Amino acid sequence: MIVPVALIRRWIDESERVLIGAGAGLSADAGVDYGDEADFAAKFPGLVRRGLRAAYQMIGYSELPPEVFWGYWLLHVNEVRFSDGRRQVYERLFHLVRDKDVFVLTSNVDALFARNGFDPNRVCSIQGDFAFLQCLTPCSNDLWPSAPLLERLLPEIDPKTQALRDPALAPACPRCGGAIFFNVRGGPWFLEEPWRRQFGVLRTWLPAASNDRLLVLDIGSGFNTPGVVRWPMERAAEAIPTARFIRINRDHPDTSVNLGSRGLTVGAGALDVLEAVARIPAL
Repeated sequence: MIVPVALIRRWIDESERVLIGAGAGLSADAGVDYGDEADFAAKFPGLVRRGLRAAYQMIGYSELPPEVFWGYWLLHVNEVRFSDGRRQVYERLFHLVRDKDVFVLTSNVDALFARNGFDPNRVCSIQGDFAFLQCLTPCSNDLWPSAPLLERLLPEIDPKTQALRDPALAPACPRCGGAIFFNVRGGPWFLEEPWRRQFGVLRTWLPAASNDRLLVLDIGSGFNTPGVVRWPMERAAEAIPTARFIRINRDHPDTSVNLGSRGLTVGAGALDVLEAVARIPAL
């Protein structure tokens, strides 16, 4: 398809505020692709032997011995959350909007926005963040940092099996001794209050943005959890008559609302589009 890069550049440059909505498609363009079977097979042959094929199958899957379960999640979180966070697609997006008043709503739990220049106080990670752990009961509302756990247990993972060498090393809640997991939405146990507070800040920011030239830029939000980012972005643009809306989505560029001439959809990958937009001279 022909991508109207000049128009996208003009809409970005003419905006005063930018509301960014981001889903898994954006991080996939950054190399965090939960559907990449080849990458999964190269990194986790032990899980492939158990019949698993891709990282998305591990979301909510607990039918594994604790040493295998934690071996996977420790390795995965270390890669996507604590490795070098620089990603070209995020850097390109930041440089395009860095002079604007920006707020981000994302379903991604890898903190790649904050690790690529965006103000963490203006990023609402409504699905949580791998940087924190919580009790699965939960026995309290406490969250605690996951980095010390990774530092302690990563050396205890067998590189051949990708599992903890000793099942007794599987972590437990320091208060009640029960099961724990990363503070990411996966069931009714999810402690969401910190992220709800972020969402409250966004809800305060958005009405004020309606008085300025607002661009709603939705990238990579699909239909796994459309009520988290995809539909709220559409509703925000629909509710503010002066807002412009751009959706960049390789597989699902359509919208469920009719925004007429102030809506634009692009069925392409985010990196390709943003790189092309960046080559257009600024206004």
